[in-house]
Amino acid sequence: MEQVPSTGRLVQITVTEGYDLKGFKGDTPVTFIRAEFNQVVLGDSAKITVSPEGSAKYNFTSSFEFNPEGGITLDDLAHKPVFLTVTEVLPKEKKQKEEKTLILGQAVVDLLPLLEGQSSFQTTVPLHPVQGSPLETPRSSAKQCSLEVKVLVAEPLLTTAQISGGNLLKVTLEAAYSVPESFIPTGPGQNYMVGLQVPSLGEKDYPILFKNGTLKLGGEREPVPRPKKWPIANILAPGANNIPDAFIVGGPYEEEEGELNHPEDSEFRNQAECIKKRIIWDLECRCYLDPSAVVSFQKRIADCRLWPVEITRVPLVTVPKGKAGKTEKTDEEGQLSFHGVAYVNMVPLLYPGVKRIRGAFHVYPYLDSVVHEKTKCLLSFFRDIGHHLIHNNKTGGINSLLSKQAVSKNLKEDKPVKEKDIDGRPRPGDVASSIKSQSSDTPLEGEPPLSHNPEGQQYVEARTYIVLEIQLDKALVPKRMPEELARRVKEMIPPRPPLTRRTGGAQKAVSDYHIQIKNISRAILDEYYRMFGKQVAKLESDMDSETLEEQKCQLSYELNCSGKYFAFKEQLKHAVVKIVREKYLKTTSFESQEELQTFISELYVFLVDQMHVALNQTVPDDVQGTIATIFTSSEQLRLFAFEAEVNENFEMAAAYYKERLVREPQNLDHWLDYGAFCLLTEDNIKAQECFRKALSLNQSHIHSLLLCGVLAVLLENYEQAEIFFEDATCLEPTNVVAWTLLGLYYEIQNNDIRMEMAFHEASKQLQAQMLQAQVTKQKSTGVVEDIEERGKKESSLGPWGITNGSATAIKVEAPAGPGAALSILDKFLEESSKLQSDSQEPILTTQTWNPNINQKPSNTFIKEIPTKKDASKCQDSSALLHPGLYYGVSQTTTIFMETIRFLMKVKAVQYVHRVLAHELLCPQGGPSCEYYLVLAQTHILKKDFAKAEEYLQQAAQMDYLNPNVWGLKGHLYFLSGNHSEAKACYERTISFVVDASEMHFIFLRLGLIYLEEKEYEKAKKTYMQACKRSPSCLTWLGLGIACYRLEELTEAEDALSEANALNNYNAEVWAYLALVCLKVGRQLEAEQAYKYMIKLKLKDEALLAEIHTLQETAGFGNPSF
Repeated sequence: MEQVPSTGRLVQITVTEGYDLKGFKGDTPVTFIRAEFNQVVLGDSAKITVSPEGSAKYNFTSSFEFNPEGGITLDDLAHKPVFLTVTEVLPKEKKQKEEKTLILGQAVVDLLPLLEGQSSFQTTVPLHPVQGSPLETPRSSAKQCSLEVKVLVAEPLLTTAQISGGNLLKVTLEAAYSVPESFIPTGPGQNYMVGLQVPSLGEKDYPILFKNGTLKLGGEREPVPRPKKWPIANILAPGANNIPDAFIVGGPYEEEEGELNHPEDSEFRNQAECIKKRIIWDLECRCYLDPSAVVSFQKRIADCRLWPVEITRVPLVTVPKGKAGKTEKTDEEGQLSFHGVAYVNMVPLLYPGVKRIRGAFHVYPYLDSVVHEKTKCLLSFFRDIGHHLIHNNKTGGINSLLSKQAVSKNLKEDKPVKEKDIDGRPRPGDVASSIKSQSSDTPLEGEPPLSHNPEGQQYVEARTYIVLEIQLDKALVPKRMPEELARRVKEMIPPRPPLTRRTGGAQKAVSDYHIQIKNISRAILDEYYRMFGKQVAKLESDMDSETLEEQKCQLSYELNCSGKYFAFKEQLKHAVVKIVREKYLKTTSFESQEELQTFISELYVFLVDQMHVALNQTVPDDVQGTIATIFTSSEQLRLFAFEAEVNENFEMAAAYYKERLVREPQNLDHWLDYGAFCLLTEDNIKAQECFRKALSLNQSHIHSLLLCGVLAVLLENYEQAEIFFEDATCLEPTNVVAWTLLGLYYEIQNNDIRMEMAFHEASKQLQAQMLQAQVTKQKSTGVVEDIEERGKKESSLGPWGITNGSATAIKVEAPAGPGAALSILDKFLEESSKLQSDSQEPILTTQTWNPNINQKPSNTFIKEIPTKKDASKCQDSSALLHPGLYYGVSQTTTIFMETIRFLMKVKAVQYVHRVLAHELLCPQGGPSCEYYLVLAQTHILKKDFAKAEEYLQQAAQMDYLNPNVWGLKGHLYFLSGNHSEAKACYERTISFVVDASEMHFIFLRLGLIYLEEKEYEKAKKTYMQACKRSPSCLTWLGLGIACYRLEELTEAEDALSEANALNNYNAEVWAYLALVCLKVGRQLEAEQAYKYMIKLKLKDEALLAEIHTLQETAGFGNPSF
């Protein structure tokens, strides 16, 4: 690090001109300026006569020497201003030997810019009038009188290393509220003091002392904003006490970092700050921290966390006249009464980007053992330097600016003050001689440690608290800027290039018209085949023209009545508009009706000709032989993939996901769903590719960022994970899951402080969301109560375990005693650590299905429903629903449960166990119905059915009427082969007024049990409900089987046809279609269905035997006979 040169440097202060001045004896007085710094007079200017306009050109320069090795230091420049006192020289009267002077006002020059690396600056400072000064009434210009000042130093006082590594600490003490009743403004004078120490020069501590607090009775709130004041007493002009451009602005209690920021504290704080007695300081002390001190400051915060801020009062000793220079020793001088301490949590200053903390902090009695236990500080601030304070604690001599300065005009004639500086702050060198190292266990000689403090106990009884602000010029831990995070994300995942622009033109417009004509013609033929297909098959070539004309009329009537005719016109409209614009270049209105009719006629002829061209391009044989492909929506494909996952048919599930991607490659939700599926199958590399693909489509998508971060953690790319999580919190600061995942990442990195920061922010955002939800609900019902107060009180305990304003987080790995909760946690973590290697079980995502979705066929697979004799497959199946589907809706939630829901939704089961451990230890979390449901599912994944049943019993005890509990119990018994118990649970689930979170598989499995027990009517009703809610191949198949067993062959054929349309690769569907065709005597169709069943390798031997028996009875159906 660069060293400051040992030679001193001259700091010059030049007053060039004064404005709007006037004196006691008129508007053109004779004045001079006296410059003072560090209780030393720097010099007086020449006597200048003020012009009639009120201006005076002083051009007065004074200076002092900056020498950090033994004189004026950087810390002096930080908290001591230059005082410029303007004095009027009155004319001499007769027989008057000396000139008489009267002070007009005083200006203050803050030297802080010199600590910011500047070598010179110019400013206009206001001239504050003293009491009784004519400057109190401004001149006619209504401008405040001021001085033009220039400050110059030959070269910057700070080196490059000091500018980059140093910092400026500002501590503002506002007030102490609700002070003990024994504090009374009458009687002997008392000096109310607050003190603390901070590292200033390396490991060396620097004392910060606030003196001369003003005891005030209650009655009104202190105004805001109000100016901060210099920690210097006896300034001549009242306005000069105020630090320029520094104000106390206050703010909502909930946004503070102190201990009294909970909603239930609002009423007490309002009373304390309005009615009760308080001590007011409003002082700001500054301290320059060199680079080594910044490192020490940061390290001490990390080690100690809590910082002791002591408060006391010392009786003032009045000095009799004529004895100002003597020090009387009285018994009262050594008394430190009402010695208290506040514990300020400084950890937020280590949060990235945090430069300021402000809050209210309780005052407790000062007890050595307690202070040492909480802060690791062995020595008391006031006992260490108390003799310096008390010896100078006399009225008339406290921090006096003028009483301690010599009248001489140069620095050499003034003797340095050794005991304390002008503002009452002891010099570090003086304190160091009386302070022992904090690592020493030896108490100060003659100062027994405090073990009992009855006076300090009064602070607790009165609930006294101090309001303190600590601010740094630069954050101790820099925060990445959003622009930098976005750039880093872009470097890792380049944005996907935009799609190529579609080309237009006349040829393209005509081509699109041909395509629409072909599509509409196919749709009309499909409608005709639906209406008259059976009739055509019977009559074949015997159909006459009258029949055709009748069919044409019926078809036209059906198209008009059903609205399909209008739909076809709408489908064709866009292609016709493109032809008008691209082919005929018509983009404006027609000038006359004749012109419009002419154009329409011409257009009609062209469209009819092109229609014939398009129809002639379609070969009749192709039209008849083409199998119409019914389009399935993305939601339907997602449902089919959902069923495939449940049945562990991962190959078919992947096919459905890929089909969605092929259809809509720009839809990032499809990429996220496929990535979640890859997480389920533990293909983390492919999952990462999918999530990054989604992020490349939209680099501001929060879920994509979070999932990229989760995968980066799972793949141990921790640097990338931090960037993803931080970028998510920057883009959406109110996202609870983003902050929680960031905290979990910091926990993995053993960064406790940042972990606390992230969990604290997540807790704050969750409370705000819960309150907002309650307020919205109340307003929607028209009953607006005092919901804010009640809601805040309900959520006053931080969801992640913040109590009494503490920002201490729960760290899972932290050592603890042999408590029952921790032993459960240890066991749980041990089991959860095997989750990734032992489990291959699917967990499905939450999906809300529209029961009115139109069902159409698809050429992908879905695993068959097991039949009665195939029940053994069910026992080994690990299929179950997504845990999120079974969450109980509770009145309160935690940041960890919110994160669990998100992780289970995206199937990041490998990450869930860590969050479950936090939920277990969270004071507002812990074992709950929802917690046991998630825990039960993790054990079902490992096929530990006994343990899962135990957890489900716990969940049922907590919420017996929760349909999700009974639904999951039904799945547990179904998978373990106990279908009778599963049936009872399923029936109880569907009997609730409120449905379970996902009813699809409850209906499917209950219907299957009914089929096994030959309760076909119940099975039919159950499958019909499933078809109405979320129709799929499996729901229609179940309905078809039930109808077939009830000998309702027409309904069975319709249902099986729907199933076949949705998935024509299901062997069981073809099998039952073959049975239906055998029953009704349709030989060709029976043989076709049987052929496809054999081709698709039906595995149900019992069903195959039933078909063979029926074939033998019917005498057809098997071409191999």
